[in-house]
Amino acid sequence: MLPMSIGLADTSTRLRSWIRGNLRYDLPASLVVFLVAVPLSLGIAAASDAPVAAGLIAAVVGGVVAGLLGGSALQVTGPAAGLTVVVAELVGRFGWAATCAITVAAGLLQVAFGLCRVARTALALSPAIVHGMLAGIGVTIVLGQLHVLLGDEPGSTPIRNLLDLPAQLANLHDHAALIGLTVIGLLVLWPRLPGPVRRIPGPLVAVTLATLAAVVWNDVDLARVEMPGSLLAAVHLPALPDGDWSAVVAAVLTVAVIASVESLLSATAVDRLAADRAAPGDRPPRPTNLDREMIGQGVANSLSGLLGGLPVTGVIVRSSTNVNAGARTRGSAVLHGVWVLLFAVLLVVLVERIPMAALAGLLVVVGLQLVKISDIQRVRRHRELAVYVATALGVVVFNLLEGVLIGLALAVVLILRRVVWARVHAERVRATPAGREHWSVHVEGTLSFLAIPRLSVVLGRVPPGSAVELELATDYLDHAAFDHLDGWVRQHETTGGSVHLDQVGPAALRGDQPRPRRRIHALVPPRWFSPWSSWQARHPDNGGEPHLSEQADSPQAALRPLHVGVREYHRRSAARLLPFLTELTGRHRPNSLFLTCADARIVPNVITSSGPGDLFTVRNIGNLVPTDHVAESSVAAAVSYAVDVLSVPLLLVCGHSGCGAMQGLLGGRAEEESHVGRWLRWGRPSLAAWRAGHPVGSAAVADGRAEVDQLAMVNVARQVAVLREFLAARGVEPGKVSVHGLFFDIPTGLLLVLDEQRQRFTWPPHHELETSGAGFVRP
Repeated sequence: MLPMSIGLADTSTRLRSWIRGNLRYDLPASLVVFLVAVPLSLGIAAASDAPVAAGLIAAVVGGVVAGLLGGSALQVTGPAAGLTVVVAELVGRFGWAATCAITVAAGLLQVAFGLCRVARTALALSPAIVHGMLAGIGVTIVLGQLHVLLGDEPGSTPIRNLLDLPAQLANLHDHAALIGLTVIGLLVLWPRLPGPVRRIPGPLVAVTLATLAAVVWNDVDLARVEMPGSLLAAVHLPALPDGDWSAVVAAVLTVAVIASVESLLSATAVDRLAADRAAPGDRPPRPTNLDREMIGQGVANSLSGLLGGLPVTGVIVRSSTNVNAGARTRGSAVLHGVWVLLFAVLLVVLVERIPMAALAGLLVVVGLQLVKISDIQRVRRHRELAVYVATALGVVVFNLLEGVLIGLALAVVLILRRVVWARVHAERVRATPAGREHWSVHVEGTLSFLAIPRLSVVLGRVPPGSAVELELATDYLDHAAFDHLDGWVRQHETTGGSVHLDQVGPAALRGDQPRPRRRIHALVPPRWFSPWSSWQARHPDNGGEPHLSEQADSPQAALRPLHVGVREYHRRSAARLLPFLTELTGRHRPNSLFLTCADARIVPNVITSSGPGDLFTVRNIGNLVPTDHVAESSVAAAVSYAVDVLSVPLLLVCGHSGCGAMQGLLGGRAEEESHVGRWLRWGRPSLAAWRAGHPVGSAAVADGRAEVDQLAMVNVARQVAVLREFLAARGVEPGKVSVHGLFFDIPTGLLLVLDEQRQRFTWPPHHELETSGAGFVRP
């Protein structure tokens, strides 16, 4: 008795803690979810060709059982639109009682999945297949429910429903069509209404108004929801299917897999949503225990099937409503199931007055919402649109299982193609006055024996005796491809031709290790960090030497590195940069103004790990800020534009080691009557501060810095002070814009931050560093 008493005491303690701490959040959230769940449960049951009460039973069991046993604190479980097509097929083939038995078996299989700890395996299914499956289900729902909305019965297949739809639209329609169209219109317009109105669930309002309209018209021919008297009367035991056990096993597996995948994907989405909505300072929500969630979903499905309910899954619509309504614990999901139970038992009369056309209109909108533009854009961005479309069409034309298998097969084919497919391209660059042709050959990707036929065809177009630039940008080079490519290079050189090998990827054709010992799955990096001099010394555009018709120091020769660099950008970098530039189109909201020296060795985006749209960069000799006639200064204009127009919250001044401007100040160039000398006069206050023993300069002396670097550090501190004075003179509110100093040490490649409390440049505070996993060793 002692363990039982301890367990009861612990449960009682947790219940009291929940009442004191979270009931005030979970109770109103559960009411909002309940109002959303009732019409959706009724509509999904109707679309599944199941008894309407089965939807309410599933909502009760899913909310209470999965809410108590599942691994997600905020996910709400119930009948889902994603299983309507499957259930409708099972009901038509086996009958409703046998479908309930299949649901029980599918639930037990889910429990086995959870106990075997394979829940995360379900997440390996490509999102393109999952979203395509849901889109196909959505289209199927829409095509079937449009006929119900128009007062007719849906056909046996989605294709038949599509073919019959024009004739159905041409007929005259009664009150049912008007009610259904009204529901659709309300649900489409509801998200665009003012905030206070949107707090009322749109499906509840639409179905309620449609029911009131049906009561006012009192149309005897209007089909309404049929209930068997009470929810308790709808409860009955399942029955075993008659024969065809292979089809039954396939059905159990189908229901279990789809319910599991949808629940787990919904749970991970709820985790992200809850983390995004967590208030600053709150404890972050505990992530879902996916194996426990699988067990909870399995138990709920088995119990729902035993009681005559629909299969259940974690539903993102109800779950997101739960999170947005402010739920804190699983108590909200459990209470929502309790409210559905009370409604179904006590208010059966209200349920029976709901017109079927209203539920059809609701399901048309639900089906359309399963075809999400954001999903299509996402899979298109990842080059998986073909998988999405094939899966969706397969579900609509054939059935759900065959559609998923079609999408899975196509996904595997595309993956294999990407793994074994190499891009091979050859083009004639030009011919020299001596008649020698110059060719460029690019090989990119994975080069295996499967690519040899195409590689041979492309290389065969290169004429003997020509100068060839062979760019090998491969992540893997197998033995057969290595031998073929190496043999072609040797043969071409024996015919009087020349081959300049430019190896960019990890798989090498020349070197001590011609083939990597293990396959390296890595994108070929663009030359973002490499100066022209490191890779253009013998570029094929020159044939490995200056053009015969040009002098090496001619303007044309000076332009050549730029032209080669631009072509390199177009070939390797432009496509990778384009998605970011597309997002920034029409939006220029940089994080910081970055004032730095014009020294060519300072690359702001590289040393700050930033990209397009992050830095509003201003450069001049010595990173100086003129203090006299400020209104006419280009620096002042840039700062004013950044603060007033772009609303940047941060101004950064970055100096560097070995600065030529600081050397000029030390050497007296500020006294010269020249453009450089007159500009350097703005640095005289920094020089005077350094000579007077500025604390930053003293710290630099203690660190063993050379005089030019001491002055550069003092100059950064001085320009920071000048910018703050400039902001104050313009009336910028204190704290609105912060100003900070940086120092780039070229010999070590380190970027240091000015610590104004200690008056020295130091390593950035640890909490500001974010690494991506490769790690960074602090010096």
